[in-house]
Amino acid sequence: MPGYTGRRNKLVFQLVQGLVPLVLLVPTCVLAQTQSTPSTHRPKHGHDNAPKKKLPERAFVLVGAGDIASCEYPDGARATAKLIEQIPGTVFAAGDLVYEKGSAEEFKNCYEPAWGRFKDRTRPALGNHEYEEPTASGYFQYWGAQAGPAGKGFYSYDLGAWHIVVMNTNCSAYGLGGCGKGSPQETWLKEDLAKHPNACVLAYGHHALFSSGVFKKHAVHPELRQLWEDLYAAQADLVLAGHEHSYERFAPQDPEGKADAVNGIREIVAGTGGRSHDLLGFATPNSEIREWDTYGVLKLTLAPGKYTWEFIPEEGKSFRDSGSGGCHNQPTRAK
Repeated sequence: MPGYTGRRNKLVFQLVQGLVPLVLLVPTCVLAQTQSTPSTHRPKHGHDNAPKKKLPERAFVLVGAGDIASCEYPDGARATAKLIEQIPGTVFAAGDLVYEKGSAEEFKNCYEPAWGRFKDRTRPALGNHEYEEPTASGYFQYWGAQAGPAGKGFYSYDLGAWHIVVMNTNCSAYGLGGCGKGSPQETWLKEDLAKHPNACVLAYGHHALFSSGVFKKHAVHPELRQLWEDLYAAQADLVLAGHEHSYERFAPQDPEGKADAVNGIREIVAGTGGRSHDLLGFATPNSEIREWDTYGVLKLTLAPGKYTWEFIPEEGKSFRDSGSGGCHNQPTRAK
């Protein structure tokens, strides 16, 4: 027995000697493995040097025309309504929306079946035919709050970086008070523009200050010059109009009609909504393009610091016009 016990104790001692280094080695190996495993956790507030994607700047579409629906000749308005049907965005209706008197009945029977399909997204302006009834009651009844304060016909709204001004260019209309310096509309316009000093500015109404129309008394409206002076002082970019049943685009110019590529306002006349066609005469200074025989709509894409325009003709016609421009109040973003 003593020999057996001795051999057993010797075997246990040798076994313990072999296990001790192994036990000491295991924590070291585990620690080494833990330290060499890369961490996938990133601090919530740490700095990420990866380049960030620039979000695309949002653009807004403004599309429309003036001189639109006729109860006697409805085909033109139907043709331009088909164009707008395919173009999302805000619709501008630049006066003389329905002929001949702008009555509530004419709006219901003649405007509604054509451009009335876009009523919810339309921002209208008053034309002279709406004032066949002295207070334009049919117009204000049809549009309600969409036409701005009742009885005034001028208001403004915003489309992204752009401030849009809707003018009542019927300066002799009952109760309007004219368009001259100190008139209710002119006072409002200056105050409204002062509230948006950094905005790109677009204005529209029915009558134009500049036009190559044959009959100058109908085509050219110098009584609007003070409103243009205010827009020019505020660095406005675009003025849209109708009244002449044709299309005409001018180079940027000042309120006196002098070319001004740096600070000038670009005027575009788009009386092409579908009522009829008016002949144009010899080109007025700064007139860049003219077309009198095509119905169509003017589409503007308004982005921060810049804009594009495109005249889209009725089906079957080929005349087109397009281009781009920068915003005076945001020149660094126009690039």
